[in-house]
Amino acid sequence: MSIQILNPLTPEQDFPHLETALVDPNGLLAIGGCLSPQRLINAYRQGIFPWFSPDEPILWWSPDPRLVLFPDHLHVSRSLNKALRKNEFQITYDQDFTAVMTACSQPREDEGGTWITEEMLIAYAELFELGVAHSIEARFNGDLVGGLYGIAIGQVFFGESMFSFRSNASKIAFVHCVESLKSSGFQLIDCQVYSDHLASLGAVEIPRKQFKHYLSEYCQDKALQISWPVQ
Repeated sequence: MSIQILNPLTPEQDFPHLETALVDPNGLLAIGGCLSPQRLINAYRQGIFPWFSPDEPILWWSPDPRLVLFPDHLHVSRSLNKALRKNEFQITYDQDFTAVMTACSQPREDEGGTWITEEMLIAYAELFELGVAHSIEARFNGDLVGGLYGIAIGQVFFGESMFSFRSNASKIAFVHCVESLKSSGFQLIDCQVYSDHLASLGAVEIPRKQFKHYLSEYCQDKALQISWPVQ
C-alpha cells in the first residue's frame, strides 16, 4: 500500500482515512505537507500527529492501538502520593511553553536524537499563541525541573511530550494537569503510544477505531476553557 504525499501549499487538504495507515511501521499514514496551525488542528481532530527526525520529511501517524487516559482513571501510587504530599515542586501553567518544549526536545539517555525539531518548536509555539497548545511546569527552588505540553481541542487533551530533570517531577506535573482537565470537563487524554511510565499512571490501550469514535464525540467543538489553579 502506497503512502499519500501531502501538498505543503494546501494545509486544508484532507488526510487519508485512518484505516489506510501502515501496520509496519505502525500507524504511518502520510508524508509531507506542512505544520501550519490549520493542518495540525485538522490532524489532531482526526487522531493524527506528526513525528519525524531532523533528516526526514514530515511524517504523520495514527497508531493502532492507541494509548489513552480517562481522567477518572488516573492512578496515583503510594510512592507518588507520598511525593505529592511533600509539595516540593511549584506547579505552574502556560508560564513557559517554549522552555518546556525545548527541555522535552533534549535527547534521552536511551535515544540518539530528538523528534522535536526546530520546525516543530516554531509550529507549536504558534499553537500556544493561539491558545490551542498548553504547558505545565514543575519548578524546584525556582529552576524548571519537569513538565509536559499538549494540545486541547474540544473535550480532549492530546499529550505530546514530558520531561523530568528531578525524580517524580514530570509525574507530579501530569497529576496536576489531569486533575485540572477533569475539573474542566475534559473526557479523554491522548497518550499516543504505550509506555510503562504512562501505564503506571492509569493509561490504557484501546483500538484505533474506538479512539476515532471518542474523537467524533468529544473533539468537534472548540476546546473547553481549562480551569488551571490560580497562580
